[in-house]
Amino acid sequence: MTPRAMPTERQKRLGAELRKMRIAAGAPAEYAARLLGVDRTKISNFESGVRATAPDRVRTLACHFACPDEKYVAALENMAKERHRGWWEDFRGTLPPGLLDIAELEWHAVGVRTFQVTHLPGLLQTEEYARSIFEAVLPPMPRLNVELHVAHRMQRQQVLEGERSLTYLGYIHEAALRMQFGGRKVALDQLNYLLAMSERANVTLRVLPVGTGAFPGAGHAMLYADGPVPQLDTVQLDSAGGPLFLYAESQLARYGDHLDWMERTALDPTQSRDFIHAVTNDL
Repeated sequence: MTPRAMPTERQKRLGAELRKMRIAAGAPAEYAARLLGVDRTKISNFESGVRATAPDRVRTLACHFACPDEKYVAALENMAKERHRGWWEDFRGTLPPGLLDIAELEWHAVGVRTFQVTHLPGLLQTEEYARSIFEAVLPPMPRLNVELHVAHRMQRQQVLEGERSLTYLGYIHEAALRMQFGGRKVALDQLNYLLAMSERANVTLRVLPVGTGAFPGAGHAMLYADGPVPQLDTVQLDSAGGPLFLYAESQLARYGDHLDWMERTALDPTQSRDFIHAVTNDL
């Protein structure tokens, strides 16, 4: 198969899992190459995501590396089978690759949990609210770029609808509810949209009031994507250089603890809806 110039985050993740499996078995790359009947350099390419890995090769490696978790191996095989072109590929070359990786992560997730401090959740933003955010960057983006970002953000929201109906839990700090991006009317429409979406069976919103005080992870927003098996969970953080994707066991545990803290502390869904109603009345 033709090498990839820029593998996606999901392609790199599959390679990283194959490498983790090999190292756990104490097997050198040369041994893996002999198992698959390929040159050693191709093992490096498989494990970096530069080259695609066939599902039968994933199974061969798992068998010889004595990986006991059948669900995990099957999930890796399914990742290797993927050859379809996701809707986010329509934006490749016009938007930063990291944004496409976020859309792909959400598309394949079993469930998503987020925490927002300043902006409201991207999966629940109205078009005008999203536009106001992208218009506020410095230096200003050209109008076409703004509209491309908005269109991409709106298309991400399809994971909450139809057959997919992703299970979504959003923790929102009160500060994000009170930020009036786009002005009073845009903010009011956005809050009313949040309330409408919170009535859906697959969407849960929980508010963290400012009176709660200090909280873990206060410096950044977070997305925790549940994979088909826990080993394939992923944390995504925003940064000035673009999105960061974390999946080391210690990192997943750390941000899992953050979400457990939110679960214990945030207002329950009914209280949260009442709180959002109160904020709309203040506008």
